[in-house]
Amino acid sequence: MKTRLFASLAIGAAVVLGTTGCNLIAPQATTIDYSASDGVNVPESGPLQVRNALIVADDEGSAGNLVAAVVNDSTQAHTLRVEIGEGSDIVRASVNVPAGRTLSLGDLANGVEPLALEGFEGAPGSTVPVYFQSGDGEGALIQVPVLDGALEYLSPLAPTPNPTGLLAPTPTPSATPSPTPSS
Repeated sequence: MKTRLFASLAIGAAVVLGTTGCNLIAPQATTIDYSASDGVNVPESGPLQVRNALIVADDEGSAGNLVAAVVNDSTQAHTLRVEIGEGSDIVRASVNVPAGRTLSLGDLANGVEPLALEGFEGAPGSTVPVYFQSGDGEGALIQVPVLDGALEYLSPLAPTPNPTGLLAPTPTPSATPSPTPSS
């Protein structure tokens, strides 16, 4: 009887260890940091924290707007410096963030435009290297996704082409009453 009890306990222990043993050596997915949206979070770039950074480009990839939330938890204003691209094709931009504030670039409902990137070239669907730096921080280089305005919530953030020339409206002939004979 004791042998039977010991055998059933041994089998039960083997089943428990066999079904839960993987958790002892496998990493838990819930402990891995990741960006849960379309954009990417930027690791330490200085006193400013950059969250959900992405670039919305036009269909040709010849113009782009940086969309991100920039958090300043410090007691003084800071400037976020952004460099996009590599080599001689670097596009530079910067934005000032007041102390104790979060600046949501592209929050059109509150009147905050995305950061326009003059001279940007990047095809939608790709990633581009972007260097973020603020304050005395070393900065961080990260691959930022380039999206187009095809999705409804991104379409207002897409860059609009600058008109090269305005077309003058064509005047429409006005109808003038024809004279009627009098009696």
